[in-house]
Amino acid sequence: MRLIVVLILAFNCCQQLSAQQQVFDLSPLWPGTEYREDTPDYVSVVGYPPGHQISSHAQIRQYFDALANAHPERIQLFPYATSWEGRELFYVVIGNRDNISHLAAIRNNIQQLADPRETPASEASDLISMTPGTVWLSYAVHGNEISTSDAAMFTAYHLLAAENDPVVDSILANTLVFIDPLQNPDGRDRFVNGFRQARGLVPDTSRFAVEHDEAWPSGRVNHYLFDLNRDWLALTQPETRGRVAAIRQWYPLAFVDAHEMGSDSTYFFAPEAVPYNPHLAQDQRDNLTLFGRNNAKWFDRYGFEYFTREVFDAFYPGYGASWPSYYGGIAMTYEQASPRGLAVRRANGSLLTYREAVRHHFVSSVATAETVAVNRQKLLEDFYDYRRSAIAEGSRGDLRSFIIPAQADQGGAQHLGRLMAEHGAEVWLSSSEFSACGTDYSAGSMVIPLAQPAKRLLRTMLDRQVDIDPAYITEQQRRLDKGLAHQIYDVTAWSLPLMFNIQIDECGQNVATDSMQQLNTDTVITPSQPGVAQLAYIIPGGDRRTTEALSLLLRAGIKVKSSHQPFTHAGREYPSGSLIVQLADNPDNLRQVMLDLQAELNGMEIVALNDSWVTNGPSFGSFQTASLTAPNVALAWDSPSDVYSPGAVRFVIERQFGYPVTPIRISTLGRTQLDDFDVLILPDSSAFLGGYSAGLSDAALGAVKGWIERGGVLITLADATTWAADKDVGLLSIRREFQVRDEDAGQSVDLSADTLPGRLIEQDSDFQQLLFADEHPPVDNPGALVKAVVDPDHWLSAGVAAELNVLVRGQRIFSPIPQNAGTNVVRFANADDLLQSGHLWPEVLPQLAYKPFVVTQPRRRGMVIGFTEDPTVRAYLNGLNTIFMNAVLRAPSYSGKLR
Repeated sequence: MRLIVVLILAFNCCQQLSAQQQVFDLSPLWPGTEYREDTPDYVSVVGYPPGHQISSHAQIRQYFDALANAHPERIQLFPYATSWEGRELFYVVIGNRDNISHLAAIRNNIQQLADPRETPASEASDLISMTPGTVWLSYAVHGNEISTSDAAMFTAYHLLAAENDPVVDSILANTLVFIDPLQNPDGRDRFVNGFRQARGLVPDTSRFAVEHDEAWPSGRVNHYLFDLNRDWLALTQPETRGRVAAIRQWYPLAFVDAHEMGSDSTYFFAPEAVPYNPHLAQDQRDNLTLFGRNNAKWFDRYGFEYFTREVFDAFYPGYGASWPSYYGGIAMTYEQASPRGLAVRRANGSLLTYREAVRHHFVSSVATAETVAVNRQKLLEDFYDYRRSAIAEGSRGDLRSFIIPAQADQGGAQHLGRLMAEHGAEVWLSSSEFSACGTDYSAGSMVIPLAQPAKRLLRTMLDRQVDIDPAYITEQQRRLDKGLAHQIYDVTAWSLPLMFNIQIDECGQNVATDSMQQLNTDTVITPSQPGVAQLAYIIPGGDRRTTEALSLLLRAGIKVKSSHQPFTHAGREYPSGSLIVQLADNPDNLRQVMLDLQAELNGMEIVALNDSWVTNGPSFGSFQTASLTAPNVALAWDSPSDVYSPGAVRFVIERQFGYPVTPIRISTLGRTQLDDFDVLILPDSSAFLGGYSAGLSDAALGAVKGWIERGGVLITLADATTWAADKDVGLLSIRREFQVRDEDAGQSVDLSADTLPGRLIEQDSDFQQLLFADEHPPVDNPGALVKAVVDPDHWLSAGVAAELNVLVRGQRIFSPIPQNAGTNVVRFANADDLLQSGHLWPEVLPQLAYKPFVVTQPRRRGMVIGFTEDPTVRAYLNGLNTIFMNAVLRAPSYSGKLR
């Protein structure tokens, strides 16, 4: 027996030693290469070989600074953004001496190629002959996908230090290599700090070890818990905005976004999976194979396993590995199995080390740069032709211009125009009236011509519908019918005008823009200042800036009233939600406060009033004209909330509307002094973490219920609403629905009996019905935009458009709230009008019709407001901001606590 124990111990010891040897392997990452001694290596700068430790943001920056200082003639470093937590983001450019010394000229050549209207084909040919290829290698957009950044460091070292290497020599002779080593520094340092705190004597290979098991919210997300890889449409985060601005200076021919995936996988590179976005050009799809084949050559040489085409589709345009495609680049995602530490034991018993993961990303990085070097001329020609053909398509198609009319939500319209300019599109702002396509447009309208290089990007982002290949949808429906999951990777709808709830017109004419001003992100729109009021100032409702103004005024201690019904004063009708700021209630400098507010909100209209005589609708002293009081807002934080939702909620309130939020850990809600707060928001929750049923104790639930009854406002989002609607929780009188079964469907198998009566199965459809339970949730929706109808009589709809567009995802469908229990403030439209963009499964669409999106239910002095979907998801549903912020800022004044 003792011998067996000794042998077991000896075996385990050998296993540990073997693992240690693999973790701290010193064999070369690119065998046969000699490196220059005048180039700083890893050990001399950060104190360890590549892949032996997980580098922090500071260490990554330290190493690239060392390289830039050692070889300024061959590498240049450019900061491009600062994270919320103050960490600088940067990229480097690596090339030979001649190219680095002519960076400005090369950038100018690329900008000329990017606009074929100014650069005819003959000049383009000359430019192409003298312009190096460009490849942009981006790493760690998810901060816990760790091997990517260390691979970036060694890639830079290899390109600068390798001697007499024909691959490196070819790359440097023909290519500028851009390396963005860390796209999410806040998330990475969150991971690194947690990992270092959890480490023990030796690297633990158990996937259950705490060093592999990140605490909520993980390093994946940035400071505001955003998935930065989903921020390329709305450009809400400083990291993304800075990166897009930097990329637009260079329009790199190839763009790689390096990621990590599950530990039991291998390595993924292009070509991507179907479906492809229809606005991609055929040569872009063909070039994906060009890169994939060269990557495969090197992976085969070194014996690395890989796969292609099976996942990570190229349909959704909002990834880092898709957005560059729409200026004409080749955009790709590379995915490495993650060790989530220095080593992990896979399910099959094999060991995956951090060094191994770093090496795989390093090799694919060099292989990608080689592909650009070898195909430099072709890729430059394809880039020029992409932009030239975009202009041609835009000038001759049935749709030639988008027009954003001046409208009630002019702040939202301007935001859309500026956003498209930030994406690189030409947007023109009219200061006078004009006519186009039989419609008269007033000053303040914007024109976006399609005869421009950004035409495909514009159609991708502004079209109401981008269709998925019907054959792909048929295959997904077949899978669902068999009880298999669909393979759609992300949402199927992202039309920015729909998500922002902004009217945009399609016009078949080339609208003249000669007399218009080109709109940029920093364009100042000079407002018409209000007169000197004798009684009050009014800020008309219906504009997103009205809600911003309310937030800023409440924070400044200014007393504000607002009617939730329209009213008419001096012959002008003011929409519901208009703000009334009376002189008598406020400081003597109120006019200056209003002028400063108008300037800050970029020309928002403010009207001066000399009397209070209202000829229609509620008077200023009416009970329907509420005095609004600044609420104290708390936000449930930490597990089991969804990782992304609380951050998006906080970002929308704090950064888009300028109002402070107090995050409170869910585990402490039971002992929190909730009476210090007027609003408590429960964001979407994670079913994987058990939802609020697992995270909120009975004591916490009792405390929350008591607080509501004393006048608190509870706001629940998505699966938090599912929890609130549970009969055992009893906060909302709505219920989740099972999927509707066909009336002629037979009963499924009843497994509660030991033996069943015999039955005949005569056809395949009968067989399929027997496979599904009588009660099962609706089919999972990947994400579609649907129409919702607003009840104009409810105070929560003040300033809200009559119709909204809601992103529906998942399996949530709720029954309406009974009239004697509460109000269905917003409900989904009828089945014929419901779907606005994307794809809804035919089993879901008719059942979702007329179901609630926003409900309110009073509970003694307080209330619960339930959103059946998350209105703040990714902070890109701007069209839902007003009704959400009404729940936050207005609801407390309609409860018994602040009234």
